[in-house]
Amino acid sequence: MNLMPMATRDVARELDQLAESALSVEALMTLIVGRLQERLPHYDWVGFYMVETGRLPGDQAMLVLGPYVGAPTPHARIPLDQGICGAAASSGATIVVDDVASDPRYLSCSVETKSEIVVPVRVRDKVVGELDIDSHTPAAFTADDRRLVEHCAALVGRYLEKTGA
Repeated sequence: MNLMPMATRDVARELDQLAESALSVEALMTLIVGRLQERLPHYDWVGFYMVETGRLPGDQAMLVLGPYVGAPTPHARIPLDQGICGAAASSGATIVVDDVASDPRYLSCSVETKSEIVVPVRVRDKVVGELDIDSHTPAAFTADDRRLVEHCAALVGRYLEKTGA
């Protein structure tokens, strides 16, 4: 967190404090998405997807939309083998796309979206969800944004570990 510029560090500190008093993981995720969109004007759509394992043998695991802010999305459920979100969850790695129109994995949600960052949420090294952010600005996400979004995903992962959820 110390490597972030002051404004980003302030957001991270504020979210750290909110995580300490959050009553549920849902409440924490709601606080995070709201605060990120409010404080960072280039974050146009901010949301969490959580992994839902197949309910029956042979069912495919899916990313299920959780708390988000921004325009409604047609992608409330995403198979792990589809889209940038599916790629991030499957690989367990942060993905930053500067130009979504040039990435064949992109599942179009809005014609206004130009760039995207997706960061996995982990609990004990297992991907359990992700934080997805779209921007209407091309190449919107800097290394500082990446550190902040990874910090936010880690807050949710630590909360889930702590509560055993």
